[in-house]
Amino acid sequence: MSGDSNVAPVIIKRKKVIAGGGHHGGAWKVAYADFVTAMMAFFMLMWLLNATTEKQRKGIADYFSPTVALARVSGGGDGALGGSSVFSENTLPRVGTGATNLRPTEANAARGAVSQGEDTADKADAEEFEALEEALLGRGGESLVADEMLRHIETRVTDEGLVIEFFATEASPLFDASGAPTALLRGLARMLVQAAEVVTNPVAIEAHTAAFPRVLRKDPAWDVSANRAAMFRELVTGEGFDPDRVRRVTAHADKEPMRRNPMDIRNNRLEVVFLRTR
Repeated sequence: MSGDSNVAPVIIKRKKVIAGGGHHGGAWKVAYADFVTAMMAFFMLMWLLNATTEKQRKGIADYFSPTVALARVSGGGDGALGGSSVFSENTLPRVGTGATNLRPTEANAARGAVSQGEDTADKADAEEFEALEEALLGRGGESLVADEMLRHIETRVTDEGLVIEFFATEASPLFDASGAPTALLRGLARMLVQAAEVVTNPVAIEAHTAAFPRVLRKDPAWDVSANRAAMFRELVTGEGFDPDRVRRVTAHADKEPMRRNPMDIRNNRLEVVFLRTR
């Protein structure tokens, strides 16, 4: 027994070996990749909204929608992912209905469904707009407008109607330094009145200006655009246009520029909207 007490006890140490020490998993990499992908998609969306026109945005929305159209402003789907563009119904803030129809039913008020009667009216409007464009621009024959005037005209069809835009250039302004209409604008007004005889649609007159320098004590953009809109209304009615067909005269100042540079001369323009008859 005395011999056994002198034997040192045997101590066994067990070490826990962790393979790949220092590695804590790669879940954060997956989360970071998802974040980067989402940010890339967000910036692509912002770029598309800024770089495309209303018609192009509508086409993009239609691309991701079913092919059978259910409504004039929809790509075909019915519901939250129906393909409707929030930019296509620019009439809504003006009429205050909350839908495409001017008098929608309770069931269709949210999505602005188009009835059969309204679809027929849309076709009639489209035919009249086409006839007006042909008379003004000569797409179906000889134009009422001289070649030098054609460079100052653009047309487009929106949910509100046919927009005929008269814009200024550096060499040919629409108004002189005193604010009076130039010979160019008088000629454009005369041609517009002649072309408008082929349709009976009411019109809206809108005036836009380029931005004025910030150093001015008072920004004259609102007053200038209001005066130009009123002056153009008097100009076309003086040429024989029926005053009762003018539904509204609107000044937009420099709030809706056509060019990215707000002081670009191209932003000085007048828009005559031949309204839909529905």
